[in-house]
Amino acid sequence: MRGRNADAFSMYKRGSREHINLYDKEQGDKEQSPLRSLNEVSKDIGNPPWKRSIFHVVVASLTSFLYGYHLGVVNETLESISNDLHFNGNTMAEGLVVSICLGGAFAGSTFSGLIVDRIGFRRAFQLCALPMIIGSSMSATAKTLWNMLLGRLFVGTGMGLGPPLASLYVTEVSPAYVRGTYGSFLQIATSLGLMGALLLGSPAKETEGWWRICFWASAVPPALLALFIEFSPESPHWLFKKGRAADAEAAYEKLFGGPYVKGAMAELSKTVRGDEAEGVKLSELIFGRHRKVIFIGSTLFALQQLSGINAIFFFSSTVFKSAGVSSQSANICVGIANMLGSFAALLLMDKLGRKVLLIASFSGMAVTMGLQATSASSLVSSHNEVYLSVGGMLLFVFSFAAGAGPVPSLLLSEMFPGRIRAKAMSVCLTVHWVINFLVGLLFLRLLEQIGALVLDTIFATFCLVGVIFVKRNVMETKGRSLQEIEITLLPQE
Repeated sequence: MRGRNADAFSMYKRGSREHINLYDKEQGDKEQSPLRSLNEVSKDIGNPPWKRSIFHVVVASLTSFLYGYHLGVVNETLESISNDLHFNGNTMAEGLVVSICLGGAFAGSTFSGLIVDRIGFRRAFQLCALPMIIGSSMSATAKTLWNMLLGRLFVGTGMGLGPPLASLYVTEVSPAYVRGTYGSFLQIATSLGLMGALLLGSPAKETEGWWRICFWASAVPPALLALFIEFSPESPHWLFKKGRAADAEAAYEKLFGGPYVKGAMAELSKTVRGDEAEGVKLSELIFGRHRKVIFIGSTLFALQQLSGINAIFFFSSTVFKSAGVSSQSANICVGIANMLGSFAALLLMDKLGRKVLLIASFSGMAVTMGLQATSASSLVSSHNEVYLSVGGMLLFVFSFAAGAGPVPSLLLSEMFPGRIRAKAMSVCLTVHWVINFLVGLLFLRLLEQIGALVLDTIFATFCLVGVIFVKRNVMETKGRSLQEIEITLLPQE
């Protein structure tokens, strides 16, 4: 049986390679002159119209909206949930309600690359929506702590599967000249989801059972995602790797328009040579020639989470309450700061570039986290402590949303070669979710044991490490096609 499976797989790879070579030959027979790349075509007739692909980017961004919503949904409601489900005052249980969805996200992220390589992006998006609908319903009807944890675990599975799918899909369907702008849509969607959760959760402390409404509401966006993704094209990259060149051409025509199809296909055929992603082993990603980009991706996501951003999103109500600030008004300010930073990224991503934004973002985060650490020291009067703490937190969120939030997912989707893109992204996001889970689980306990001064200083140090790491290891990808980036970054075998 094993031998027959190996033979079948070998025939599949051989057939795919032969199909791609045949496609190149057919195109060469049709054209007397060599096929021009998409960038060369764009120089003659202008860039592909951005309006053709924006709807599909917005649909994919629903996964990021859900990510933001589920990050914030327990912020205002956690106290009411703990009272109704009888675990009030148990910081470990409260931490589990917050972070167990991140444990589920670890599982979803781990298998995301395998899933999308097997069934494609459209079906994977629909698969992502299913556990989020089920988990939201379970949380909304929970009668005990364990019911809530199980529902959050289901939601987390979809959360882990959705973000890598969205990042990869947006990267592969966007024209190069607006790819950074479209990548910023994901951060804006996350901000909208977070603000939606904070605003909807505002009455939770005054209205009995309101937290259940908040969870019921979170079942609507995944249903819309499953519906509207049916009207979006499959990724041309995935179709071409599967030997479906005609379908890839049709997808490019829907995304870019007829005049750009041949140029896009010419670029695609340069890098996709039939080495299917199913043949990529984990050992090859970690120890093979791709180990450098895997290391860069994993480290970027680790530093993103070790900056302390999700500790702020999860527990901003608790932090503001200890500073004597109304949690409702403070959380709305956090959401506004996040949104403003996301729009700054939208405007600057394709102008300044990814690397510049990352350096500026981590630098700003280090300074503003330092302000929060200073506010917790004895050097500051109680009157100024509130201003430094709240102001530092809001500026920190703005700095994060302007760079360190949206850039890593987009940058890595661009840097990873097409052959390994999905699986490499899932490996790096697995690191992201592990650290995210640990931060959510341990933040309140560490805050109690070592205090805000030491904890904020640790977060600020990681931000400074991020500045140094980006300067030394990250390449600029602004305005370059995915094929150009791949050829530049990795030697062809």
